Amino acid sequence: MRMSRWIIFLVMALGALQAGAQKSSADGPHVHVELVQGDALIQPGQIGIALNSAGLYFKLESGWHIYWKNAGDAGEPPRIHWALPSGFDATELRFPAPKRLAMGPLMDYGYEDEVIFPFDIKFNASEASSSAHQSEKLLVHVTWIVCSNTCIPGKADLEVPFHLIDSKEQSAPLSHQQQLLKSTLSSLPIQFPASSKPIFTPTKSGFLLQVETGQRESAVQFFPADAGIISNPAPQKVTPTAKGFQLELTRDQYLQGNPDKLSGLIELSGGRNYEFTALPGKVVPVSSFNAVQMLRIAGLAFLGGILLNLMPCVFPVLFLKGLALVNSGHKERRHMRAHGAVYALGILVSFWALVAVLLVLRATGSTLGWGFQFQSPVFLALMAGLLFFLGLSLAGQFEIGLTLTGKGGSLAAKEGYTGSFFTGVLAVVVATPCAAPFMGVAVGYALAQSAPVTIAIFTALALGLAAPYVVLTLQPAWTHVLPRPGAWMEILKQATALPIFGTAIWLAWVIASAYGAALLVALLVSFLLLAVAGWFLGRWPAKRWATIVAVLILIAVIAWSVVAPGKLIESAPVAATSGSLERALDAPSGWQPWSVDAVARARADGRPVFVDFTAKWCLSCQVNERVALEQPEVQDAFKKANVVMLKADWTQHDAAIAAALNELGRSGVPVYALYKPGAQEPELLPEALTPGIVLDALKQLK
Repeated sequence: MRMSRWIIFLVMALGALQAGAQKSSADGPHVHVELVQGDALIQPGQIGIALNSAGLYFKLESGWHIYWKNAGDAGEPPRIHWALPSGFDATELRFPAPKRLAMGPLMDYGYEDEVIFPFDIKFNASEASSSAHQSEKLLVHVTWIVCSNTCIPGKADLEVPFHLIDSKEQSAPLSHQQQLLKSTLSSLPIQFPASSKPIFTPTKSGFLLQVETGQRESAVQFFPADAGIISNPAPQKVTPTAKGFQLELTRDQYLQGNPDKLSGLIELSGGRNYEFTALPGKVVPVSSFNAVQMLRIAGLAFLGGILLNLMPCVFPVLFLKGLALVNSGHKERRHMRAHGAVYALGILVSFWALVAVLLVLRATGSTLGWGFQFQSPVFLALMAGLLFFLGLSLAGQFEIGLTLTGKGGSLAAKEGYTGSFFTGVLAVVVATPCAAPFMGVAVGYALAQSAPVTIAIFTALALGLAAPYVVLTLQPAWTHVLPRPGAWMEILKQATALPIFGTAIWLAWVIASAYGAALLVALLVSFLLLAVAGWFLGRWPAKRWATIVAVLILIAVIAWSVVAPGKLIESAPVAATSGSLERALDAPSGWQPWSVDAVARARADGRPVFVDFTAKWCLSCQVNERVALEQPEVQDAFKKANVVMLKADWTQHDAAIAAALNELGRSGVPVYALYKPGAQEPELLPEALTPGIVLDALKQLK
């Protein structure tokens, strides 16, 4: 009978949290607050039955935020005060991992958009009243501060009445808030294991924190549990170690002496969050720079740049410059060398601009890598249009020497220095979706180093890309082996339009696969307009009015390419649909979607794991998949070795994939990682695959 009373009391409380939802929320300035009940868990025992996994939900207007338990330089966290009937108890709020929120010169720790703070409601039947009253209520007083450019305190008194319901009543489908509560509970920070050995050493400017996680960590953020210990806005420099990381923290300017402990939350790549307390210890700084290693990496970058000329994305552009070299073979040596220097300058300037963008984004906390611009539908549309227009010129529809497109394309076959410079620029632009051998190590190393080292490595890569053509201009005698200029050059130039058009078609396929048919139709419309512009230029080549019409059409195409992706993707998002389609297509061949959890589950089962980090815009990836990974003998070897095959598709930006690449010391695709049972680190296969390379790696699993 006593247990029956417990059950009756429990279902009454459950009914309260379900039926009273309309009275469990409140709206304040720029924020909606709500009490959310999660899954009810029945736990018979000596003290009774507990209701678990409730949460305090906040929905914020755009641009506003609330705070973590350590608010940073300003603010206060949400607080909750209960008035509970006898037999009920509630735990403190639990805080998910926050974000760093820059507010001018200050730094806050908090949450934007929406967040839920889980807590437990416990029921102890031995302390409860023997009778159940319909009028019993769970009352709570909530306070918070919501901030943007200004801060507004808020409060609400919420109540959750309860009534008796049938214990067999089916629960309703989970609401959005309940789903958020469920996902938040699974990602709450946990304690570091004892093997992590967190220690810190005071330094002249702050503290050096060292933690062992069992693997190399390169993406780390620290949120201090106590205010006034570190300078919140100061950058946190991470240095990966073989088994973890070292983190340089800046001391708060008002801190007197050194703390006896350093507590807080560490956020690692892949959504891993840990709470820890570090005690003072001796941390030996690990140098992130080694001159000999840098020279070796620079050599690999230079060699990778040379090989990049042979990649299918670069070779057509280099071929255009080769035609120009044949045409100018009779010119004096000084003239040819000048063209080689200007071509190299175009490549160098383009690489430096690319590095500058990467460094700025890295300073803001973004994780991007080689070829990142191809993850933008706007860039893909503009690039496809540029190549299509260039193909029209090469095919003979028109000759143009004044526009930027012409400078990068048709002028590649002319003698002007501007043509040489913009051919170098175009070579860099079309090179970024390709990765030559040795490039993965070099680029990954460069983006993990200081700005001067990063610039030096990319400069070596640029010089390698420019080297073949520059060497020919420095040795004019070598051009004597080339055929003499003639009518055949015009025919060959027109034939060169075919791979250029092929590249434009490939970019259209990437857009259709990643963003859907609507954006593909928009791209085809831009192709039609470009053909009209080319017709005006070719039909009336010497007429100023025709040039003006063509320029206006080009401006309209550029504007359309910039605006259309945002409008069409927003009105008909396809990311989830294309992702589902991708999973469906991959299922018969054994490929599964990659995730950190998928790798962990497979390794926990003792199975080897092969991860294909790829992207549809990566030509090297597509070639490797068709030449090696999709071959029947390779697929059979995967099955016989019981390998879990995971595909990490980076066509659109994915922070988790970027972080995983960063941990592997890479910053672009393709990357092929083979996790062997019992091994701490994966084996990384070369960027250029053959069936033999993959089969040899799989044989080592036996």
